[in-house]
Amino acid sequence: MNDISQTLMTMVSLYGLKVVGAVLILILGRIVAGMGRSVVKGLMTKTRTDPAVTSFVSSLTFFLLLTFAVLAALAKFGVETTSFVAVIGAGGFAVGFALQGSLANFAAGVLILVLRPFRVGDYIEAAGIAGAVQEIQLFTTILSTPDNIRILVPNGKIYGDIIKNVTANDTRRVDLEVGISYSAPIGRAMEIIKGLLDSDERVLKEPEPQIAVAQLADSSVNLVVRPWAKKEDYWALKFDLNLRIKESFDAQGIEIPFPQRVVHIVNPGQN
Repeated sequence: MNDISQTLMTMVSLYGLKVVGAVLILILGRIVAGMGRSVVKGLMTKTRTDPAVTSFVSSLTFFLLLTFAVLAALAKFGVETTSFVAVIGAGGFAVGFALQGSLANFAAGVLILVLRPFRVGDYIEAAGIAGAVQEIQLFTTILSTPDNIRILVPNGKIYGDIIKNVTANDTRRVDLEVGISYSAPIGRAMEIIKGLLDSDERVLKEPEPQIAVAQLADSSVNLVVRPWAKKEDYWALKFDLNLRIKESFDAQGIEIPFPQRVVHIVNPGQN
C-alpha cells in the first residue's frame, strides 16, 4: 500500500498540473469555439446569407477552433502534435485550393462589409454591371438593374474591379450637349437655356450652372449645358431639359441641325 500510495503521489506531482492545464485549455477552447461560432453565425445572418451556408460555415468555425484546443491540450502531456498539425494543414490546403474561388469571394465579401465602398440602396457600376444594390452577402452581391433584372455578382469580381458609386454623393451634375446651326444666334440660344434652368426648382443655385460653346463641329455649333441637381432629381431633370430645350428652340426658330451631305453632280458631257 505504501508503494502504491507513493506511486500515486509521484504521478500526481508529475502529471497533476498538466492534467489541470489540459482541462483548462479544453474548457477555454470550448468557450472560444462557441463564441467564434456565434460571431460567424450572427455576421452571416445579418447579411442575409442562406441558412444552409450559415450553418455550415459556423459549424466549421466551431470544429476548427475546438481542434486547435485539443491539440494544445495534448501538447501539455508531451504528445508530439507536429504530425497532426501537418495533416490538418495539408487537408486545409487541399480544401482551400479546391474552394479558392469561393474563399476569394468570401474574403472580398468581408472586405466589402468592413470597408463599405457601397451600401444597400446605392446605384453602382462594377464588374461590367450597373444596378441598385439590393443585398450584400458574404459570397455575392445582388443588384437590380433599371429594367428590374436581378443579378448576382460574385464579390471577388466586384472588389477586384473599379467600383463606381453613382449615388454616394448628395448632388450630381447633369451633362447635356445641344447643337445649333451656324446661322442661329448663339447668345439668344444661351439665354433661352439659362431661362429654362432658372425657372426649374430642381436646378441648384450652387454650384452655378454652366452654359458654354463646347465645339465648332462640322454641321453645328455644340453648346454644353451643365446644371447641378440632387441625386434623386438627376434623371427627371435630364429628360425634362432635353424636351424643353427642343420645344423652346422650335418656338424661337432656332434650328437644331442634323448631319448633311452635299453632292455635286458633274455632267460628263460638258467640257
